[in-house]
Amino acid sequence: MASTGNSMLLSFLMFTVVLSLEVIYRGKLASSELFTILGGFISSLLFLFFFIFIANFQESSGTKTGWGAVIVAELVALVVAGTVHRVCITTCFLFSAGLLYEVNKLSAMMQSRSELKSKRH
Repeated sequence: MASTGNSMLLSFLMFTVVLSLEVIYRGKLASSELFTILGGFISSLLFLFFFIFIANFQESSGTKTGWGAVIVAELVALVVAGTVHRVCITTCFLFSAGLLYEVNKLSAMMQSRSELKSKRH
C-alpha cells in the first residue's frame, strides 16, 4: 500500500495534470452536449484527486478528515467546472456524489479488512 506522502504527491500531480488538460480543452468540452457531460466527469475527477490530497495532508498532520475536506474539494471542482460550461457544474456534482459514495464504500471495506487482520494476530 502507498504511503501517505506518496499518495499525496501523486494525487496532487494528477490534479494538476487533469486541471491543465481541462483548461486547455475548455472550448472543445463546451462544444457539444456529450462533451459537456464529459467535462463534468473530468471535473469530478478533479474533486477526487483534490479530496485525496486534502485527506492525506490532514492525515500526515495528525488531524481527522471530515466533511470540511469534502466541501472544499467539491467547491474547487465546481468552480473549475463552471469555467467550462454551466451544465458541467451539475454533472460534476452528480458524478462527484457517485465517486464519494464509492470512496466511502472502499474505505469501509479496507477498514473492516484491517480490523480482521488485527484480530487474527
